[in-house]
Amino acid sequence: MSDFVEHSSFLQKISGPFAAWLLRRLGWTVVGRQFSCPKAVLTAVPHTTNWDLFYTLLGAWALRIPIWFMMKKSHFWFPAGILWKALGGVPVDRTKPGGMVGQMVDAFSSRDRLYLVIPPEGTRKEVAYWKTGFYAIAHAAGVPVWPWFIDYSKKFFGCGEPIFTTGDMHADFDRIRAFYEGIMGPMPSCRPKP
Repeated sequence: MSDFVEHSSFLQKISGPFAAWLLRRLGWTVVGRQFSCPKAVLTAVPHTTNWDLFYTLLGAWALRIPIWFMMKKSHFWFPAGILWKALGGVPVDRTKPGGMVGQMVDAFSSRDRLYLVIPPEGTRKEVAYWKTGFYAIAHAAGVPVWPWFIDYSKKFFGCGEPIFTTGDMHADFDRIRAFYEGIMGPMPSCRPKP
């Protein structure tokens, strides 16, 4: 997909140290590391505020992991669209729900490296179940789900080990939930809608 703009190598070199410094100054601790897998779907949990993107970008830059994230196409008006794309934003048309998974799978197959951030709640409101689009994309593309978290109360941000899907959605969700509950406590919404 042409909407995936490559990150500038120069910006990556300067953004990493700056992001790590800024997060320390703001009192945040970042945990995690890069992995050998060049592609993954990153679950950014929880998604509760617009600040999530700011801290996710800073955390990814601090860990030197180039990420892309989907946003409503309506946010890409000129000149804001230039900034969003430079930061890794990918415009999506939510009126075509059946086609989004296929588009993202195609994007994974056409690129050598892609880390796509998807908040599985699908909204900033509290939800009873997670949406399963992130799982469908990861499984169809043959890439792992890479769990990322943000804890505003403890100012703690990071990622765990990538989790490869098996096709047994409920068992895979149990593994994903086990990771998050080990860090953040009970997460009853971390299950697919029956």
